[in-house]
Amino acid sequence: MRAVILIEPLGVALFVISRDQVHGKITAVADIQSTLRERFADAMGDVFGDEHRRVDPLIRLSANPRFGDFQANVAMSLAKQVRQKPRDVAQAIVDRLQLNDVCQRVEIAGPGFINLHVRSDFLAAQLNGLAGETANAMQVERSQRVVVDYGGPNMAKEMHIGNMRSTCIGDCIVRVLERVGHQVIRQNQLGDWGTLFGMLLEHLSQTTSTDHSIADLDALYRQAKQRFENEPGFADRARQQVVALQSGDPEAQTIWRRLINESIQHMDGVLRRLGVMLTNDDICPESYYNPKLAGLVDELAAAGLLEESRGAKVVFPRGFKDREGAPQALIVQKTDGGFLYATFDLTAVHHRITQLKADRIIYVVDSRQSQHFQMVFEIARQAGWADESVRLDYVPFGTIQGKNGKPFKTREGDAVKLANVLDEAEQRAAAIINEKHPDLPAPQRAQIARTVGIGALKYADLCSDRIKDYIFDWDRMLALDGNTAPYIQNAYVRIGSIFRKGQIDPASIRAEPVVIADPVEHAVAIQVLQLPAVVAAVAESLEPHRLCTYLYELATLFHRFYERCPVLTAPDEPTRASRLALSDLVARTLQQGLDLLGIGVVEQM
Repeated sequence: MRAVILIEPLGVALFVISRDQVHGKITAVADIQSTLRERFADAMGDVFGDEHRRVDPLIRLSANPRFGDFQANVAMSLAKQVRQKPRDVAQAIVDRLQLNDVCQRVEIAGPGFINLHVRSDFLAAQLNGLAGETANAMQVERSQRVVVDYGGPNMAKEMHIGNMRSTCIGDCIVRVLERVGHQVIRQNQLGDWGTLFGMLLEHLSQTTSTDHSIADLDALYRQAKQRFENEPGFADRARQQVVALQSGDPEAQTIWRRLINESIQHMDGVLRRLGVMLTNDDICPESYYNPKLAGLVDELAAAGLLEESRGAKVVFPRGFKDREGAPQALIVQKTDGGFLYATFDLTAVHHRITQLKADRIIYVVDSRQSQHFQMVFEIARQAGWADESVRLDYVPFGTIQGKNGKPFKTREGDAVKLANVLDEAEQRAAAIINEKHPDLPAPQRAQIARTVGIGALKYADLCSDRIKDYIFDWDRMLALDGNTAPYIQNAYVRIGSIFRKGQIDPASIRAEPVVIADPVEHAVAIQVLQLPAVVAAVAESLEPHRLCTYLYELATLFHRFYERCPVLTAPDEPTRASRLALSDLVARTLQQGLDLLGIGVVEQM
């Protein structure tokens, strides 16, 4: 059993229910939805019987503030169970609700919608109860060991822009899971074994090249691949090189290590620039699992899952059919005794469950491998490695496309190098910063450009539903308006400028009480207090765009507040102090949210 975050279509987690003690119940700080749900549960239980206390009241944020802050839609679904009209059900619930301390008005609309107008003094008390802290993420009652598999570039090649998606999405997931209290084990399963290296070893054996720099390796890879596809006998010799490598041939392993070391050095530099949490300590490459592959096959045989098909050893996972409707096999050992990608993934799952003691395993891999991982997970279940207490999550994502709607590539048709993309992101941001702030010291302008440029790049990757493809557009991602990182960073900068202009230390006003008098202040308070539920929703759904949407909406509300509610020139001192305190809470919430995305903030833009 596990804690479940109920998520509405608009992307906001509304409340948390506990279904399971194995995966832990999530509790909240300043979580309005949980309070509302508890009150609805009491009312429904009192009116319709105790068994209805567990009914989901279907509470969501209202799309239009005219209809309240939240809306409960339970009456329509509950009406069928109790055989009453939805509006009568809604009236019965409202008559029993005890919400005077939370809501100033509770109204019934349409066929039975229950609109909830939250009291401004209740919101203020929630904000003031934070005691100078932002609304931190909900903390799990029981921490899990969660293995997150992300990154995974092939070695002996430069990282390309496609590697950015798994890295950025995985990094956000890691940050969110750690924030809610899980113990996360990061895994970077590098492609450092198999046919690719057989090709390179065979090609290098016939050249005089001793330069194994990453740029040279890219060229060598293209040459080797062309020979593998077109030159008679080359493919067979490359496979023999793989056998030599896997058998421990000293010469093959010496060259292989040099290729791997150069590749890791390149990868480490790119990941540092990208600002992700993956380090060399998180590397667990395919070669690590090589000594375990034969034992894995033996274990599948002992479990009665292994069969022979045309000389190969295969497993038929339950529920998978080929195009003709026949059971579909996953090959785990070829006719020549070699192992495949699937064998490595099965061995990795086995290792992570039995050795790393994972409660949950998350794979961040592009959507083209959906069926592969479904089959791997099913075999892990059938083999008995993963029982019901182990959660296996596949996190697919779409591709990065150019403005022409096709995969984003160079004019020559090659994959765009990630290092070049990072260079251009910084250069484009620098051009904007240099024009706006030519008086700033050069190192400061460079730092701002780095934070804004790389942040814009990462946010563009995270802000849309990960399963969808997205269009790579420099102008859009660096824009200061719309759902972009610079827009959100600029809201943070604007708040900082208020305190600088007023010569006020933000820490000095954090004990000041927030008083909510204006409707836009009310809306800002509601949004700030949504952070715990949104973070918990991302931890459950593994969808970073929900957090992006939240931050964009908070930044938009703050800009509206800034234009409508004077801060430094407020009409009286209590109002001025209150608006300063609210502005500071927004700034720290934006900073915290961006940090969970792996994006920094700046003081000037």
